Formats: sequence, C-alpha cells, structure tokens
Amino acid sequence: MTLIFNPEKYRELLTAYLPKIIRTEAENEAALAIVEDLMHRERNPEEHELYELLITLIEKFEREYYQLDEQISPQSMLLFLLEQSEKTREDLEVVLGSKHLMDQILNGEQKITPEQAQKLGEFFHVEPSLFA
Repeated sequence: MTLIFNPEKYRELLTAYLPKIIRTEAENEAALAIVEDLMHRERNPEEHELYELLITLIEKFEREYYQLDEQISPQSMLLFLLEQSEKTREDLEVVLGSKHLMDQILNGEQKITPEQAQKLGEFFHVEPSLFA
C-alpha cells in the first residue's frame, strides 16, 4: 500500500507548527522538541515532510550558530553520542573490549583506532569518520 501525500493535511501541520528560519536558541529548542516527538512514532507522509523540513532548519541554525570552525574531538563526539543515545557506559565497554580502554579514550588519553572507529560507528549507527 502506497501512502499518498495530502497537501491539505500538510498545510494543517504547517499552520499548527509554523516552521520558519531558526534564529535563536529557544526557537532551536522548540524545533528539536517537535523533531523528537516525530522521531519516536510512525509518521505519515505529511509528518515526514515536516520532520525533514525541521531537521534542515535545525542543521542550518546549528551550522551558523555554533560555527564549528574547530574540529570536534573524537572523544567529544563519543561522549555526545553516548549522552544522546539510550546506551550506557557498560554497553560502550563491551564494544571497546575493556573498561580501562574505554576510560582512557573518554579521558582523551588514548586515541581511537580505525578498527575501534568502525565498531563505534556500527554501535551508534553513524559514520566511523566521526571518530577519526
């Protein structure tokens, strides 16, 4: 069964949520809350379109607002993903093979190897290059 995009339903969603260019942290937080809600349910085509629109607006704001001129360290990315996921340090320990190694990586005392980056990418469902 193919779901058909309904412009009227989409118009109603746009009217309800009023998405626009994000210019403040508060607006970004509001958009993130909507995305979070939409992320955790099965979306119809109109909700999916709104979801993608909001993600695009959020990404634009965050690129400009945070101006990531400096490279985010692999350790910072790992800590961020761990915090944002429902995964635990114990889960991460299993992926990396030892608590000691996990602690060294998280403390920035040990670099992440390409093999570990591959495992972490699979674990978090992200590109391994985030850990390079």
